[in-house]
Amino acid sequence: MAGRREFSVSVVTPDGPAYEGDAQMIIVPGAAGEIGVLARHAPLIATLKAGSTRVHLSETEILEFATGPGFFQVLQDRAIALVDDAVEAAKIDHVRAQEQLEAAQAELEAIEQGESTADRWHVEQRIRHAENQLAVAGRP
Repeated sequence: MAGRREFSVSVVTPDGPAYEGDAQMIIVPGAAGEIGVLARHAPLIATLKAGSTRVHLSETEILEFATGPGFFQVLQDRAIALVDDAVEAAKIDHVRAQEQLEAAQAELEAIEQGESTADRWHVEQRIRHAENQLAVAGRP
């Protein structure tokens, strides 16, 4: 595609980078909806919810990650998604995701019964992230 150009993209978790390199586009799950970024995008800072992050390496090659909540910054042809967790779609462990979902659901139930002081929003995001991993892994 004429005029298309690559830019620096990073998807980073507390354990380190899930992806670092050049891409033609990145689409992240913004708190108010999906955000798509191409090269030369205006500066941007946004919060992210648990969802699907897609890194378009070329017109035909797309890396998809099930990502947790976090933050997104675009500045000077560099996009950085700082997320709680990022699992490449091809590497999602169904058993681990199911265990994460069940643990978060149990924690939410404890909060609702007054047996836990955990942050409800954070627990709800953990549930959404585990559900997202299962949904992303279920795609053909």
